[in-house]
Amino acid sequence: MSVEPVTNTPRARPAGFWHDLVTIAGRALRAIPREADNLAPALIFPVFFFAIVVGSLEGIASFAGVDNFRAFQIPVAIIFAVTGVSRAIALVTDITSGYFDRLLVSPINRWALLLGLMVADFALVVGLSLPVLILAVVLGVNFVTGIPGMLAFLLISGLWGLVFTGFPYTIALRTGSPAAVNSSFLLFLPFVFLTSTFLPQEALSGWLATVASYNPITYILAGLRALITDGWVLPDLLRAIGAIAVVGLLSFSLAFTALRQRVKRP
Repeated sequence: MSVEPVTNTPRARPAGFWHDLVTIAGRALRAIPREADNLAPALIFPVFFFAIVVGSLEGIASFAGVDNFRAFQIPVAIIFAVTGVSRAIALVTDITSGYFDRLLVSPINRWALLLGLMVADFALVVGLSLPVLILAVVLGVNFVTGIPGMLAFLLISGLWGLVFTGFPYTIALRTGSPAAVNSSFLLFLPFVFLTSTFLPQEALSGWLATVASYNPITYILAGLRALITDGWVLPDLLRAIGAIAVVGLLSFSLAFTALRQRVKRP
């Protein structure tokens, strides 16, 4: 009677959620310097928009009750800088090249595939907020909340940029189309103009005032502006965090649902 030799076939073992998260995030962060040209619009457009709006409206802003129009507009510039910045295009590249499918063959944690990219996104949007914050200081915008207020300003801006990434990731996972991902920024434009971008909320009237009251960006801008000119106004800050949480619940639900559907595909 012959005895068949016992072979020990090596099998890949899961490395763990945190290891996978750090690996995905590290890969995404290392790729950012190679794509610096793609980030230029995220800084040029906010500064251009800020210069045009301040240059054309600063002289009449006092009639709307805005004493420091530059401080009033810095949060708008920050919102423009961080919104829509994500690794969604890189995710589309991974999908079309087949790299994403190879990752699915491995025992990598499925949640880490998206959360790792989002960690890199958060670091990126905070980094993009810094030049705009420096611009504010150069222009003489003083934070009444001091250095802690600046840090809170960066945190709120970063969180908003992070929760918005759920939308381009949803589009990337569902379509695998770079053009579709690039158009995701168009989702944001109506919201930023149907709010207190140019005037305080109390100065709005009619249908615009009604729309602005339901617009989450209204409350994010109010929270950011409070940190600059009013101090630690808890209701404004809580409403800003609440608005971010609501948008995040929606966008992340869509993104992780799209991820599950992409993972289940044969």
